Amino acid sequence: MATEEASLCALESLMTEFFHSCTTNERKREIEELLNTFASQAGSWRHCLYFLSHSRNEYVMMYSLTVFENLVNKMWVGVASEEKAELRSCLPKLLLSQHAVLPFFIRNKLCKVIVDIGRQDWPMFYHDFFSNTLQLVQTPAMMSLGLVLLKMTSEELVCPREDLSVARKEELRKLLLEQIPTVLNLLTGILETVWEKHSGSATTPPPSPTSGESAVVMGSESGALCSLALECLAHLFSWIPLSSSITPALLASIFHFARFGCQLPIKAKSTTATSNGDTTTTTVGDTLPANGGTGLPRGVQQVGQSERARLGVLAMNCINELMCKNCVPLDFEEFLLRISQQTFFLLQKLTNTNSHSNTNTNTHTVKNRLQELDESYLEKFTDFLRLFVSVHLRRIESNAQFPLVEFLALLFKYTFNQPTHEGYLACLDIWSIFLDYMTTKIRSRLADSDSVLNRYKDALVLLLREVLNRIQFRLNQSQLEELDDETLDDDKQTEWQRYLRQSLEVVAKVMELLPSQTFSTLFPVLQEDLDIYLGLQQFIVTTGTSRRLNITAEADCRKLHCALRDLSSLLQAVGRLAEFFTGDVFTARSSDALAIVQRLVEVTCYGSQISLYDVETAVPSVLKPDLIDVHAQSLAALQAYSHWLAQFCSEVQRQQDQTRFVSLITSSMAATTPLISAKVPEKLLLSACHLLVSMATTVRPVFLVSLPAVQNVFNLITENHNHQLPHEAHVLVCRALSTMLLLPWLCLPESEQQWPSRSTSHSRLLSALTQHYRLLPRPPAYHHNNKAVMQQTLSVLRDLVESISGESTKSRQICYQSLQESVQVSLALFPLYIQQPEITDEMLSFFLTLFQALRVQMGVAFTEQIIQTFLSMFTREQLAISILQEGSAGSKVVQKFLKILQVVVQEPGHTFKPLLPSILSLCMEQVYPIVAERSCPDVKAEMFELLFQILHQNWRFFFKSSVLSSVQRVGAGEQMENEAQFTAAMQAFGQSFLQPDIHIFKQNLSYLEILNTKHKLYHKKLFQSSMLFHFINVLLQVLLHKSHDLLQDDITVAVYNMAAVNFHTFYSSFLPEFLNGCQGLDPHQRATLARNFTPERDLPSFTQSVYRLVNDLRYYRLCNGSLPPGTLKL
Repeated sequence: MATEEASLCALESLMTEFFHSCTTNERKREIEELLNTFASQAGSWRHCLYFLSHSRNEYVMMYSLTVFENLVNKMWVGVASEEKAELRSCLPKLLLSQHAVLPFFIRNKLCKVIVDIGRQDWPMFYHDFFSNTLQLVQTPAMMSLGLVLLKMTSEELVCPREDLSVARKEELRKLLLEQIPTVLNLLTGILETVWEKHSGSATTPPPSPTSGESAVVMGSESGALCSLALECLAHLFSWIPLSSSITPALLASIFHFARFGCQLPIKAKSTTATSNGDTTTTTVGDTLPANGGTGLPRGVQQVGQSERARLGVLAMNCINELMCKNCVPLDFEEFLLRISQQTFFLLQKLTNTNSHSNTNTNTHTVKNRLQELDESYLEKFTDFLRLFVSVHLRRIESNAQFPLVEFLALLFKYTFNQPTHEGYLACLDIWSIFLDYMTTKIRSRLADSDSVLNRYKDALVLLLREVLNRIQFRLNQSQLEELDDETLDDDKQTEWQRYLRQSLEVVAKVMELLPSQTFSTLFPVLQEDLDIYLGLQQFIVTTGTSRRLNITAEADCRKLHCALRDLSSLLQAVGRLAEFFTGDVFTARSSDALAIVQRLVEVTCYGSQISLYDVETAVPSVLKPDLIDVHAQSLAALQAYSHWLAQFCSEVQRQQDQTRFVSLITSSMAATTPLISAKVPEKLLLSACHLLVSMATTVRPVFLVSLPAVQNVFNLITENHNHQLPHEAHVLVCRALSTMLLLPWLCLPESEQQWPSRSTSHSRLLSALTQHYRLLPRPPAYHHNNKAVMQQTLSVLRDLVESISGESTKSRQICYQSLQESVQVSLALFPLYIQQPEITDEMLSFFLTLFQALRVQMGVAFTEQIIQTFLSMFTREQLAISILQEGSAGSKVVQKFLKILQVVVQEPGHTFKPLLPSILSLCMEQVYPIVAERSCPDVKAEMFELLFQILHQNWRFFFKSSVLSSVQRVGAGEQMENEAQFTAAMQAFGQSFLQPDIHIFKQNLSYLEILNTKHKLYHKKLFQSSMLFHFINVLLQVLLHKSHDLLQDDITVAVYNMAAVNFHTFYSSFLPEFLNGCQGLDPHQRATLARNFTPERDLPSFTQSVYRLVNDLRYYRLCNGSLPPGTLKL
């Protein structure tokens, strides 16, 4: 005893020293080694049992429990049966005797150790483990402890780690499922008992939400008990299937507690002590006890509002776990109806507009009510509504007992009284789900679509109006100004942009269902703000060269600010709806669309004519951005109707009356082209450029290039070299001018396309754009402007080629003719700039685009010349310099070069086949040795894609298959060529599976699978004889090491496909050989693993066998590693 006391004192001293702030890291390592040495000694757990019983030092207790945890989870197999029995007896006794005084985290750790023992030994050696837990749950004084153990049992036994065999995991789940009815009955009893004790009316139906609000006052002990029971239920519901064990009584009890989250903070309420405990029911309006107390018995602490809210949150967790189960048996329709009705009641309660004084109030009361409720509860309730609508609405909609329209009315009230923007957007998501459901339903039931729509028409129109109201500053300025409109999120949008986008998506979904109502609702609101905007001209005062907006009163400026912000938003809404005027509905809705486009053209012309963007204002930091944004959004909205304009163009050509169309295009260009200037704010400039591009690429009017406004842009770009547009705008304008000349005009025959004159014009355009580039000195003479000229010209040319990559052969021919001299210049310049990676990168990007879009036009000879030039420049030394600067411009150059080679090897036919040996040599002998043992993820990914494309697109370079062998799908008669290169490529793929980069692993595994699907790679004789089992072995080892667990399914499918080549050989030869090569197993375990891998040939069964093999092999190794040295294995 004295020795143990001394050991305890020494341990306490060490632990205190270890956690002392003055202890050095070196001393901490020494102490850690001492503690680990002590823990690894046989029988150390006996000392720890003494420490745990006699110390109140939290560090000592935690260390002792860690020793127990390690013993149970890692060494249990090697512990003597007598010691196991002693532990199964001592630890529960210790828990029962000290649970009340132990810190909660120590108590929980001790509970987990006991549950871990149960996971190993129940029911064979620890037969009373679960019955003891249930007994504790039924003992009032021990109920909390029992619930903690019960929840841990659910967590640890249902989702165990790898320290159990698959058979044991399945056994535990089956054993627990047998106990579920008993467990759920016990938990139902606890919740019902507490509720009855505190309300006295558990058997009566819940009160109407419109009646006076009743509240339940609960003691803290009862509250804690219910929290534990609800937590336990939530975890059980996460894995048990829906069954009759989930009774109406249990559901009712959970919803009772879900109502706690709906209750406002208790302020002045009376309570009366009961004869047996700690609560009473009170109703608002009762008077407080004379002494101002709670009415609870002395010594009983009342549950506070945060604890009540937490009970509501926990109850909602339980309900959500049930709601997310998509697989609902047919006989559970009644179950769903009951949940739906309870949902309806909760939603009524949350949106109840009656005040505490029983006087009528306006709808702001709902928002105030929601603001006072716990934020977490509202989040959980919104999650619940999302699950209800997305998963179960289709099941419950047709049930006459559920008032769906009334439910939508309550959801509407709940949505538009949300206290936070995030809560409101989450509710909009629910409406989007509902609208998607409605759209799908109507498309599948076209015969009675009107009757379906009429049922919800009023609700949808109301939704549309309110969503439009919520994006308007004149109605919600203070709330909308709170939204950040500067910081970009991961999706490159601000908080305000996300808010507006989600709102407009709802508007668009309503438009799809109710087009005329949406149009008639939106257009008047837009017109109201347009009238203000179009009336601004009268307030512009000109003084000399400056112009000023003569609106200075604070109220007028605020009104103008709101009107402009709203006009900007509504213009975006109009643009978003453009898709609903094209296609099959073009004719039916053409008058509405024409009215919109005419109005948009009018607005853009107005903005450009009076140049509101450079007018001085009273509040320049606010109003100037507003004016610019409205102008930009009007251009963007008009751009959105470019597809409608293209269809309108085709229509008027058939009618041979183009007056209105010509007028629209002419006016829109007159509004657009003056904005293409360096003096215009960039936001507005870019909107104008994008509109010009859409007119050129989508609408393609025959007369566009001849318009004076467009000719001015040609002159600006080709003659005025000092225009200095920002780079992005310059590229867009060049693209628009090029595509005007290159793309065929719509609805005109080839004979009327005027290709000769357009080709001449395009050559002149390109000549002007590349003039400085083509005159660059060779060899390069330093000039600070040379680099900028090269980079800008090459990026423009690349963009021009990309823009016509998918167009007709004639367009591409003309483009290449105009580019030919610049391409020759680029090839000549390339070797001179090989040491300047920024320029080389731009050049290779240009050549890559050329190869992707114009390789046919370039011709074989010139293409081969380009590739040979590149191959000669990229020596191994040059590649090493570039690649080893990871993430640098040099590394990007190599990536672009490899991409170019990918395009070349994918070319069908024999055109570039002579280049294959050189490309393979570069890939395997120059690039691969540099990247093989290094990270270099970007270069490595491109190199392996090149290797894959060589194999995939040039399979006959390696396998000269005959027609007969192709039909028979056998490898016996295959003719193999270039075997060494093929083997090297396969080895490179295999080596990549031994490295940690999960992206390369996933990519290469998919490449092998594609090669097998398309070319029967795994069936090839060479692969079968010398590679197949090596690949399977590597993939199984990856699964065993759990290094790429995210790809577990992909790896298993690949192993199956490889094994499927010859299942007999796999089961009879590979599997025994693989198991014999696995270290850390005894013969009996190997035999068991082989026996459990059932020789099935379907993928699901094979997958299960692989999972069992990997799990059980790891388990056996863990067990064997925990055995004491010298243990005799039978």
